Amino acid sequence: MIVTLTANPSLDRTIELDGRLERGGVQRAGSTHAQPAGKGVNVSRAVAAAGSATLALLPGDTADPLVLGLDAASLPYRAMPIGASLRSNITLTEPDGTTTKINEPGPHLDADQQRELGGLVADAADGAAWLVLAGSLPPGVEADFYARLTATLRRELGGRCPKIAVDTSGAPLAALFDGGTGFGAAAVPTLLKPNADELAELVGGTTEAELEADPHRAVAAARELIGAGAEAVLATLGAAGAVLVTASGAWQGTHAPVTARSTVGAGDSSLAGFVLAESAGLPRPDCLRRAVAYGAAAASLPGSTIPTPSHTTEDAVRVVPLTGKDQP
Repeated sequence: MIVTLTANPSLDRTIELDGRLERGGVQRAGSTHAQPAGKGVNVSRAVAAAGSATLALLPGDTADPLVLGLDAASLPYRAMPIGASLRSNITLTEPDGTTTKINEPGPHLDADQQRELGGLVADAADGAAWLVLAGSLPPGVEADFYARLTATLRRELGGRCPKIAVDTSGAPLAALFDGGTGFGAAAVPTLLKPNADELAELVGGTTEAELEADPHRAVAAARELIGAGAEAVLATLGAAGAVLVTASGAWQGTHAPVTARSTVGAGDSSLAGFVLAESAGLPRPDCLRRAVAYGAAAASLPGSTIPTPSHTTEDAVRVVPLTGKDQP
């Protein structure tokens, strides 16, 4: 079972433009569609589409349009009522794949709601293979929420605690490695899934452009996180594919060129591909191969459409070792 938590889910409305976005002008949309989303929800959608067991956890009332969308999609979930509407995000996509997102902040979660959400996660994660903590945090939630939850689950569940993957940014990402929180190594997840911008911000001394241009530099940055206690770092590098770094080796995966329609959900799909492959017991290079295949497939699909295995082409992915021992 792969369990996901989306603390700040959204109903994503995607508008595909017929031409370039013109600020201040009036434009017609080629097509529009709305889907329940948020990073964890997207991961669960990809896992379910692959025929694997998943459970999406999120705040949300029974009658909320996003929750109703999960019902319509037959996606297994547990939602914690909060008495407030979930946010809606707008994505504008241009014919060349350029994507512009407008994200709302989301509803405020008070301390009692945060404790209840943590309890929901602890109950669902007990004995699961993976727990994915993904996305931004809503107003009212402290930046150390993911760090605190990770440490708490490991303490309370012990050997029944799943492997934990985190995909977030900014202060919540930094808090995972902040010794000042008092959680120490217990707060560091099994797997981190930053993009180049997030990795550069976290380790410092480099930029998004430099990491995307030089995979060896991305590996060096990721190794700092391995040294801090993470077991693996899956860093997505846009058109340069992705690198996977563990204590035993580092690999780069690149996909044959695809025509990008929207980058929304590509990182989430990469993470889903990785945990699916890891859950199946595949060697690390093959986990990276599947992650890159899923990310490329998502980028080639419109809006926030999540790929199924039939959309992916693993044979189009080239995986090469970069440093260290090429071990599973």
